[in-house]
Amino acid sequence: MKLITNCVREATSSRQTRLPTQESNACPFKSYDRCVEDHVDLDGTDLEIVALLEQDARRSLADIGRRVSLSPPAVKRRMDRLDDLGVVTGYTISVDHAKLGRPLQAFCELRFVGTTKVDDISTIAKGLPEVRAVFTTAGDPDALVLIRVRDVEDLKRVIDRLRRTGKVVGTKTLMVLGTWSPDVG
Repeated sequence: MKLITNCVREATSSRQTRLPTQESNACPFKSYDRCVEDHVDLDGTDLEIVALLEQDARRSLADIGRRVSLSPPAVKRRMDRLDDLGVVTGYTISVDHAKLGRPLQAFCELRFVGTTKVDDISTIAKGLPEVRAVFTTAGDPDALVLIRVRDVEDLKRVIDRLRRTGKVVGTKTLMVLGTWSPDVG
């Protein structure tokens, strides 16, 4: 399992000690302006706990405690605090999409009509479960969409649905041949 966090990757990789808090009515679309608002102070132990959970969110409290020199109850209190502050926003699993019937992964660049608001771009994929993420970007293109599908015909269907929204004026699709990431085994 992997940990989903807001701006934690940047903070743990550069060892910053301040992270944003979660807004109670925040849009599910995360943007960089949240990285500079409402920070909380975290010490090195908190950051170590976050890094350990990012590696394996199923770690036991005892295992984390041994690695950060705390008792399991102390680790639990810190993890609860990280949850309450919105630093930890959820826990998830990593799956083999090919075994689930979605072996093809693609990125689709989207260009929108000039009157489209940036915040509206993230809603373009509502109702499309094949769309795994929408990233708004500065410059060209306006957005990058991550898509998981079973085959090329399925990919064409998803792209056609994105195009039919009336807001997209151009697309460019890039099929993924392979992936390397420190988060992907």
